[in-house]
Amino acid sequence: MRAIDALNEAVGRVVSVLAIVFAVIIIFDVVMRYAFNAPTRWAFDVSKMLYGFYFIMLGGYALRHQAHVRVDLLIERFGSNVRRWVEAAGYGIFFFPFAYVFLVRSYDFAMTSWSQRETTYGAVQLPVYPLKIALCVAAALLLLQGISEFLKLVLNKKREEFGNGS
Repeated sequence: MRAIDALNEAVGRVVSVLAIVFAVIIIFDVVMRYAFNAPTRWAFDVSKMLYGFYFIMLGGYALRHQAHVRVDLLIERFGSNVRRWVEAAGYGIFFFPFAYVFLVRSYDFAMTSWSQRETTYGAVQLPVYPLKIALCVAAALLLLQGISEFLKLVLNKKREEFGNGS
């Protein structure tokens, strides 16, 4: 559990730097477009792809920090033991099947894109397959983090015991 948490923590911290990178690209494009009347041909596509990478790669990190949207209308009224087991059942019924399908389908999606050396269409043809491979990696990180969170619930471990938990 510690290794999985540490992995997603490291990925989250590294990937979060991309927010600065795509912000700089967007600002550069806006300045070029409005100050110099010379819009770039690549900035929109690159910033869109970086944002997609940023968004998808932070799924495991968000789960680690309990930042995903939750509806706790019913379980907030339960005692901590009942709540823990309801959450664990939720992982078994909803999360793991979703994460498995996400991993398998994203792997197929990535391998098809890789084999075709898929690129964007338009003025600048950027490779798409790295982003689709990242989707598969993100699915694996999310599944691993789900396993960690599930084990914490089943073993009745507090997130704080694993450092940087919420």
